[in-house]
Amino acid sequence: MKKLFSILLVCILLLSLAACGQKEAPAPEEPAESEAPVTRTVTDSFGREVTIPAEVKTIVCTGSGALRMVTYLQCTDRLVGVEDCDKEYATSTLRDYAYAYHDTFDALPSIGKGGGTANTAYVEELIRLQPDVILSGYTQEALEDLAQSTGIPCVSIRAKSINFIDDSFYTAMRVAAEVLGVQERCEEVLQYIDGCKADLDARTSDIPDEDKPAVYAGAVTFSGAHGFTGTYSNFGPFMAIHANNVADEMGETGYFDADPERVVAWDPELIFLDPGNMSLVRDEYQTNPGFFDSLTAVREGKLYACVSFNNYSTNVGYALADAYYAGSVIYPERFTDVDIAEKADDILEFLLGTRYYNDMKADGLIFGVIELGSAQ
Repeated sequence: MKKLFSILLVCILLLSLAACGQKEAPAPEEPAESEAPVTRTVTDSFGREVTIPAEVKTIVCTGSGALRMVTYLQCTDRLVGVEDCDKEYATSTLRDYAYAYHDTFDALPSIGKGGGTANTAYVEELIRLQPDVILSGYTQEALEDLAQSTGIPCVSIRAKSINFIDDSFYTAMRVAAEVLGVQERCEEVLQYIDGCKADLDARTSDIPDEDKPAVYAGAVTFSGAHGFTGTYSNFGPFMAIHANNVADEMGETGYFDADPERVVAWDPELIFLDPGNMSLVRDEYQTNPGFFDSLTAVREGKLYACVSFNNYSTNVGYALADAYYAGSVIYPERFTDVDIAEKADDILEFLLGTRYYNDMKADGLIFGVIELGSAQ
Protein backbone atom coordinates (compact mmCIF):
# COMPACT_ATOMS: atom_id res chain seq x y z
CA MET A 1 0.00 0.00 0.00
CA LYS A 2 2.81 2.34 0.91
CA LYS A 3 4.50 1.40 -2.37
CA LEU A 4 1.38 2.28 -4.38
CA PHE A 5 1.05 5.59 -2.53
CA SER A 6 4.69 6.41 -3.30
CA ILE A 7 4.20 5.71 -7.00
CA LEU A 8 1.12 7.97 -7.10
CA LEU A 9 3.02 10.69 -5.30
CA VAL A 10 5.87 10.53 -7.83
CA CYS A 11 3.43 10.75 -10.76
CA ILE A 12 1.71 13.79 -9.27
CA LEU A 13 5.10 15.43 -8.74
CA LEU A 14 6.19 14.76 -12.33
CA LEU A 15 2.94 16.16 -13.72
CA SER A 16 3.35 19.30 -11.61
CA LEU A 17 6.89 19.81 -12.84
CA ALA A 18 5.78 19.35 -16.48
CA ALA A 19 3.02 21.91 -16.04
CA CYS A 20 5.44 24.37 -14.53
CA GLY A 21 7.81 23.84 -17.44
CA GLN A 22 5.23 24.91 -20.03
CA LYS A 23 5.31 28.65 -20.80
CA GLU A 24 2.13 30.45 -21.56
CA ALA A 25 1.95 31.63 -25.17
CA PRO A 26 2.34 35.40 -25.31
CA ALA A 27 -0.81 37.35 -26.08
CA PRO A 28 -0.88 38.43 -29.70
CA GLU A 29 0.26 42.01 -30.15
CA GLU A 30 -2.30 44.51 -31.30
CA PRO A 31 -1.53 45.45 -34.92
CA ALA A 32 -0.07 48.93 -35.13
CA GLU A 33 -2.37 51.46 -36.67
CA SER A 34 -1.23 52.29 -40.22
CA GLU A 35 -0.07 55.83 -40.54
CA ALA A 36 -2.02 58.00 -43.00
CA PRO A 37 0.04 59.03 -46.03
CA VAL A 38 1.25 62.61 -45.93
CA THR A 39 1.57 62.99 -49.69
CA ARG A 40 0.00 61.71 -52.90
CA THR A 41 0.69 62.01 -56.61
CA VAL A 42 -1.55 63.52 -59.26
CA THR A 43 -1.16 63.71 -63.03
CA ASP A 44 -1.80 67.19 -64.37
CA SER A 45 -3.03 68.54 -67.71
CA PHE A 46 0.46 68.28 -69.21
CA GLY A 47 0.80 64.65 -68.07
CA ARG A 48 3.29 65.65 -65.36
CA GLU A 49 3.24 63.63 -62.15
CA VAL A 50 3.25 66.02 -59.21
CA THR A 51 3.59 65.13 -55.53
CA ILE A 52 1.20 67.13 -53.38
CA PRO A 53 0.02 66.99 -49.74
CA ALA A 54 -2.51 64.26 -49.02
CA GLU A 55 -4.95 66.94 -47.94
CA VAL A 56 -4.80 70.26 -49.77
CA LYS A 57 -6.04 73.03 -47.49
CA THR A 58 -4.60 76.15 -49.13
CA ILE A 59 -4.13 77.10 -52.78
CA VAL A 60 -3.44 79.92 -55.19
CA CYS A 61 -4.26 80.05 -58.90
CA THR A 62 -2.03 81.52 -61.60
CA GLY A 63 -2.58 82.03 -65.29
CA SER A 64 -5.48 81.83 -67.68
CA GLY A 65 -8.60 80.01 -66.52
CA ALA A 66 -7.31 78.42 -63.31
CA LEU A 67 -9.20 80.51 -60.78
CA ARG A 68 -12.44 80.25 -62.78
CA MET A 69 -12.38 76.47 -62.36
CA VAL A 70 -11.85 76.79 -58.62
CA THR A 71 -14.93 79.04 -58.38
CA TYR A 72 -17.00 76.55 -60.38
CA LEU A 73 -15.81 73.87 -57.93
CA GLN A 74 -16.89 76.05 -54.97
CA CYS A 75 -13.45 76.06 -53.34
CA THR A 76 -12.73 79.77 -52.96
CA ASP A 77 -12.45 79.29 -49.19
CA ARG A 78 -9.05 77.66 -49.74
CA LEU A 79 -7.54 80.62 -51.56
CA VAL A 80 -4.75 82.53 -49.79
CA GLY A 81 -4.10 84.99 -52.62
CA VAL A 82 -5.19 86.00 -56.14
CA GLU A 83 -3.65 87.68 -59.16
CA ASP A 84 -3.94 91.43 -59.65
CA CYS A 85 -5.90 91.01 -62.90
CA ASP A 86 -8.69 89.23 -61.02
CA LYS A 87 -9.15 92.12 -58.57
CA GLU A 88 -10.34 94.58 -61.23
CA TYR A 89 -13.96 93.49 -61.69
CA ALA A 90 -15.91 95.24 -58.95
CA THR A 91 -18.31 96.69 -61.52
CA SER A 92 -17.43 94.93 -64.78
CA THR A 93 -19.21 91.70 -65.67
CA LEU A 94 -16.80 90.85 -68.51
CA ARG A 95 -15.08 88.17 -66.39
CA ASP A 96 -17.80 86.02 -64.85
CA TYR A 97 -16.09 84.57 -61.77
CA ALA A 98 -14.12 87.73 -60.95
CA TYR A 99 -17.34 89.77 -60.84
CA ALA A 100 -19.24 87.17 -58.81
CA TYR A 101 -16.43 86.76 -56.25
CA HIS A 102 -14.98 90.27 -56.28
CA ASP A 103 -15.42 90.86 -52.54
CA THR A 104 -13.63 87.59 -51.73
CA PHE A 105 -10.76 88.32 -54.09
CA ASP A 106 -10.36 91.94 -53.03
CA ALA A 107 -9.67 90.87 -49.43
CA LEU A 108 -6.82 88.51 -50.40
CA PRO A 109 -3.14 89.33 -51.00
CA SER A 110 -1.90 89.78 -54.57
CA ILE A 111 0.23 86.87 -55.77
CA GLY A 112 1.05 87.96 -59.33
CA LYS A 113 0.26 90.31 -62.17
CA GLY A 114 -1.66 87.70 -64.16
CA GLY A 115 -3.25 88.26 -67.51
CA GLY A 116 -1.83 85.44 -69.61
CA THR A 117 0.05 82.15 -69.64
CA ALA A 118 3.58 83.43 -68.90
CA ASN A 119 5.11 83.40 -65.42
CA THR A 120 4.08 86.73 -63.91
CA ALA A 121 3.88 85.52 -60.31
CA TYR A 122 5.26 87.39 -57.31
CA VAL A 123 7.65 84.66 -56.20
CA GLU A 124 8.57 86.16 -52.83
CA GLU A 125 4.90 86.57 -51.90
CA LEU A 126 4.13 82.97 -52.84
CA ILE A 127 7.04 81.76 -50.72
CA ARG A 128 5.74 83.85 -47.82
CA LEU A 129 2.18 82.53 -48.17
CA GLN A 130 3.28 78.90 -48.71
CA PRO A 131 0.08 77.51 -50.25
CA ASP A 132 -0.09 73.72 -50.33
CA VAL A 133 -0.49 73.76 -54.13
CA ILE A 134 -0.40 76.23 -57.03
CA LEU A 135 -3.04 75.46 -59.67
CA SER A 136 -2.02 77.02 -62.95
CA GLY A 137 -3.01 77.84 -66.50
CA TYR A 138 0.58 78.68 -67.45
CA THR A 139 2.47 77.12 -70.34
CA GLN A 140 4.54 74.12 -69.29
CA GLU A 141 7.81 76.05 -69.40
CA ALA A 142 6.40 78.87 -67.26
CA LEU A 143 4.84 76.37 -64.85
CA GLU A 144 8.09 74.51 -64.29
CA ASP A 145 9.95 77.79 -63.84
CA LEU A 146 7.46 78.77 -61.13
CA ALA A 147 7.78 75.39 -59.39
CA GLN A 148 11.57 75.68 -59.34
CA SER A 149 11.49 79.28 -58.11
CA THR A 150 9.06 78.65 -55.24
CA GLY A 151 9.59 75.02 -54.25
CA ILE A 152 5.78 74.72 -54.11
CA PRO A 153 3.96 71.92 -56.00
CA CYS A 154 2.60 73.38 -59.25
CA VAL A 155 -0.21 71.51 -61.00
CA SER A 156 -1.36 72.43 -64.51
CA ILE A 157 -5.07 72.82 -65.12
CA ARG A 158 -4.60 74.54 -68.46
CA ALA A 159 -7.48 74.28 -70.97
CA LYS A 160 -7.90 75.54 -74.53
CA SER A 161 -10.27 78.38 -75.44
CA ILE A 162 -11.44 77.05 -78.77
CA ASN A 163 -14.52 75.23 -80.05
CA PHE A 164 -17.35 74.65 -77.57
CA ILE A 165 -15.99 73.78 -74.12
CA ASP A 166 -13.80 70.97 -75.40
CA ASP A 167 -12.20 67.94 -73.74
CA SER A 168 -9.25 69.91 -72.42
CA PHE A 169 -11.63 71.79 -70.11
CA TYR A 170 -13.08 68.54 -68.80
CA THR A 171 -9.58 67.17 -68.16
CA ALA A 172 -8.45 70.31 -66.38
CA MET A 173 -11.56 70.38 -64.19
CA ARG A 174 -11.03 66.78 -63.15
CA VAL A 175 -7.38 67.44 -62.30
CA ALA A 176 -8.39 70.43 -60.16
CA ALA A 177 -11.11 68.37 -58.48
CA GLU A 178 -8.68 65.56 -57.68
CA VAL A 179 -6.26 68.01 -56.09
CA LEU A 180 -9.03 69.58 -54.03
CA GLY A 181 -10.94 66.38 -53.29
CA VAL A 182 -14.22 67.66 -54.74
CA GLN A 183 -14.85 65.14 -57.50
CA GLU A 184 -18.59 65.04 -56.81
CA ARG A 185 -19.04 68.75 -57.47
CA CYS A 186 -16.83 68.47 -60.55
CA GLU A 187 -19.00 65.78 -62.09
CA GLU A 188 -22.11 67.82 -61.30
CA VAL A 189 -20.65 70.73 -63.27
CA LEU A 190 -19.59 68.59 -66.21
CA GLN A 191 -22.93 66.80 -66.29
CA TYR A 192 -24.70 70.17 -66.28
CA ILE A 193 -22.63 71.30 -69.27
CA ASP A 194 -23.29 67.99 -71.01
CA GLY A 195 -27.01 68.44 -70.36
CA CYS A 196 -26.98 71.87 -71.99
CA LYS A 197 -25.03 70.54 -74.95
CA ALA A 198 -27.46 67.65 -75.38
CA ASP A 199 -30.45 69.99 -75.18
CA LEU A 200 -28.99 72.36 -77.78
CA ASP A 201 -28.17 69.43 -80.04
CA ALA A 202 -31.63 67.89 -79.71
CA ARG A 203 -33.27 71.18 -80.68
CA THR A 204 -31.20 71.69 -83.85
CA SER A 205 -29.45 68.58 -85.13
CA ASP A 206 -32.24 67.52 -87.48
CA ILE A 207 -32.58 70.85 -89.33
CA PRO A 208 -31.64 70.39 -93.01
CA ASP A 209 -28.70 72.45 -94.22
CA GLU A 210 -30.85 74.12 -96.86
CA ASP A 211 -33.09 75.52 -94.11
CA LYS A 212 -30.22 77.13 -92.20
CA PRO A 213 -29.57 80.84 -92.76
CA ALA A 214 -25.96 81.96 -93.30
CA VAL A 215 -24.58 83.54 -90.11
CA TYR A 216 -21.44 85.42 -89.13
CA ALA A 217 -19.82 86.28 -85.78
CA GLY A 218 -17.84 89.52 -85.84
CA ALA A 219 -16.04 91.89 -83.45
CA VAL A 220 -15.08 88.88 -81.36
CA THR A 221 -12.79 88.94 -78.34
CA PHE A 222 -9.72 86.75 -78.54
CA SER A 223 -6.52 87.86 -76.79
CA GLY A 224 -8.09 91.31 -76.79
CA ALA A 225 -10.82 93.22 -78.60
CA HIS A 226 -11.26 93.14 -82.38
CA GLY A 227 -13.28 95.05 -84.94
CA PHE A 228 -15.96 93.81 -87.32
CA THR A 229 -13.73 91.48 -89.34
CA GLY A 230 -12.42 89.66 -86.28
CA THR A 231 -14.20 86.31 -86.47
CA TYR A 232 -14.01 82.58 -85.79
CA SER A 233 -14.31 79.41 -87.71
CA ASN A 234 -15.57 76.65 -85.44
CA PHE A 235 -17.29 79.31 -83.35
CA GLY A 236 -18.39 77.49 -80.20
CA PRO A 237 -21.98 78.74 -79.79
CA PHE A 238 -22.63 78.14 -83.51
CA MET A 239 -21.13 74.64 -83.31
CA ALA A 240 -23.49 73.79 -80.44
CA ILE A 241 -26.56 74.52 -82.58
CA HIS A 242 -25.27 73.30 -85.95
CA ALA A 243 -25.42 76.80 -87.43
CA ASN A 244 -24.25 77.62 -90.95
CA ASN A 245 -21.21 79.73 -90.04
CA VAL A 246 -19.87 81.33 -93.25
CA ALA A 247 -16.39 81.59 -91.72
CA ASP A 248 -16.07 77.80 -91.51
CA GLU A 249 -15.35 77.59 -95.23
CA MET A 250 -11.96 79.23 -94.65
CA GLY A 251 -10.56 76.09 -93.00
CA GLU A 252 -9.18 77.96 -90.00
CA THR A 253 -9.15 76.41 -86.54
CA GLY A 254 -10.22 79.41 -84.50
CA TYR A 255 -9.81 83.17 -84.52
CA PHE A 256 -8.76 84.97 -87.70
CA ASP A 257 -9.21 88.36 -89.34
CA ALA A 258 -11.52 88.01 -92.35
CA ASP A 259 -10.94 89.82 -95.63
CA PRO A 260 -13.67 92.51 -95.89
CA GLU A 261 -14.30 91.56 -99.50
CA ARG A 262 -14.87 87.98 -98.40
CA VAL A 263 -17.44 89.15 -95.86
CA VAL A 264 -19.26 91.09 -98.58
CA ALA A 265 -19.22 87.98 -100.79
CA TRP A 266 -20.62 85.89 -97.95
CA ASP A 267 -23.31 88.50 -97.26
CA PRO A 268 -24.56 86.62 -94.16
CA GLU A 269 -28.27 86.81 -93.41
CA LEU A 270 -27.71 87.21 -89.67
CA ILE A 271 -24.73 88.83 -87.95
CA PHE A 272 -23.75 88.43 -84.29
CA LEU A 273 -21.42 90.99 -82.69
CA ASP A 274 -19.74 91.24 -79.29
CA PRO A 275 -21.50 94.17 -77.56
CA GLY A 276 -18.32 94.84 -75.60
CA ASN A 277 -16.51 95.76 -78.82
CA MET A 278 -19.17 97.91 -80.46
CA SER A 279 -17.19 101.11 -79.95
CA LEU A 280 -14.63 99.70 -82.41
CA VAL A 281 -17.34 98.70 -84.88
CA ARG A 282 -19.04 102.09 -84.73
CA ASP A 283 -15.72 103.83 -85.36
CA GLU A 284 -15.23 101.54 -88.37
CA TYR A 285 -18.71 102.39 -89.62
CA GLN A 286 -17.96 106.10 -89.49
CA THR A 287 -14.78 105.51 -91.50
CA ASN A 288 -16.31 103.21 -94.11
CA PRO A 289 -20.13 103.24 -94.07
CA GLY A 290 -20.31 101.92 -97.63
CA PHE A 291 -18.80 98.60 -96.62
CA PHE A 292 -21.34 98.04 -93.86
CA ASP A 293 -24.33 99.27 -95.84
CA SER A 294 -23.49 96.79 -98.59
CA LEU A 295 -24.35 93.96 -96.18
CA THR A 296 -27.97 92.79 -96.20
CA ALA A 297 -28.01 92.08 -92.47
CA VAL A 298 -26.91 95.65 -91.70
CA ARG A 299 -29.52 97.19 -94.02
CA GLU A 300 -32.28 94.99 -92.61
CA GLY A 301 -31.26 95.49 -88.98
CA LYS A 302 -30.46 91.81 -88.39
CA LEU A 303 -27.54 92.40 -86.06
CA TYR A 304 -27.58 90.63 -82.71
CA ALA A 305 -25.49 90.68 -79.55
CA CYS A 306 -23.26 87.74 -78.74
CA VAL A 307 -21.56 88.32 -75.39
CA SER A 308 -17.84 87.53 -75.35
CA PHE A 309 -17.10 84.18 -73.75
CA ASN A 310 -13.33 84.65 -73.91
CA ASN A 311 -11.88 86.58 -71.02
CA TYR A 312 -8.85 84.97 -69.41
CA SER A 313 -9.95 81.67 -70.96
CA THR A 314 -13.54 80.55 -71.48
CA ASN A 315 -16.48 82.03 -69.58
CA VAL A 316 -18.39 78.76 -69.72
CA GLY A 317 -21.66 80.31 -68.56
CA TYR A 318 -21.53 82.99 -71.25
CA ALA A 319 -20.69 80.44 -73.94
CA LEU A 320 -23.74 78.37 -73.00
CA ALA A 321 -26.00 81.43 -72.87
CA ASP A 322 -24.65 82.59 -76.25
CA ALA A 323 -25.61 79.27 -77.80
CA TYR A 324 -29.16 79.47 -76.45
CA TYR A 325 -29.57 83.06 -77.63
CA ALA A 326 -28.11 82.38 -81.09
CA GLY A 327 -30.43 79.39 -81.36
CA SER A 328 -33.44 81.51 -80.50
CA VAL A 329 -32.50 83.99 -83.26
CA ILE A 330 -31.52 81.52 -85.97
CA TYR A 331 -34.23 78.91 -85.30
CA PRO A 332 -36.90 80.77 -83.30
CA GLU A 333 -39.46 77.98 -83.68
CA ARG A 334 -37.10 75.58 -81.87
CA PHE A 335 -36.53 77.86 -78.85
CA THR A 336 -39.98 79.27 -78.12
CA ASP A 337 -39.77 78.04 -74.52
CA VAL A 338 -36.45 79.80 -73.81
CA ASP A 339 -36.45 83.16 -72.04
CA ILE A 340 -32.83 84.18 -72.50
CA ALA A 341 -32.63 86.37 -69.39
CA GLU A 342 -33.97 83.57 -67.21
CA LYS A 343 -31.79 80.98 -68.93
CA ALA A 344 -28.65 83.08 -68.47
CA ASP A 345 -29.45 83.54 -64.78
CA ASP A 346 -30.08 79.80 -64.32
CA ILE A 347 -26.67 79.01 -65.82
CA LEU A 348 -24.86 81.65 -63.77
CA GLU A 349 -26.53 80.52 -60.58
CA PHE A 350 -25.52 76.90 -61.10
CA LEU A 351 -21.90 77.70 -61.92
CA LEU A 352 -21.26 80.68 -59.64
CA GLY A 353 -24.07 80.69 -57.11
CA THR A 354 -25.55 84.05 -58.14
CA ARG A 355 -28.00 85.44 -60.68
CA TYR A 356 -26.70 88.66 -62.19
CA TYR A 357 -28.00 89.01 -65.75
CA ASN A 358 -29.53 92.37 -64.84
CA ASP A 359 -26.02 93.53 -63.90
CA MET A 360 -24.77 92.32 -67.28
CA LYS A 361 -27.48 94.34 -69.01
CA ALA A 362 -26.54 97.44 -67.04
CA ASP A 363 -22.94 96.82 -68.10
CA GLY A 364 -23.91 96.63 -71.79
CA LEU A 365 -23.55 92.84 -72.03
CA ILE A 366 -27.07 92.24 -73.24
CA PHE A 367 -28.68 89.71 -75.56
CA GLY A 368 -30.77 91.52 -78.15
CA VAL A 369 -30.76 93.53 -81.37
CA ILE A 370 -27.77 95.82 -82.06
CA GLU A 371 -28.31 99.08 -83.89
CA LEU A 372 -25.70 100.25 -86.41
CA GLY A 373 -25.72 102.91 -89.09
CA SER A 374 -28.50 105.43 -89.43
CA ALA A 375 -30.45 103.73 -86.62
CA GLN A 376 -27.61 103.73 -84.09
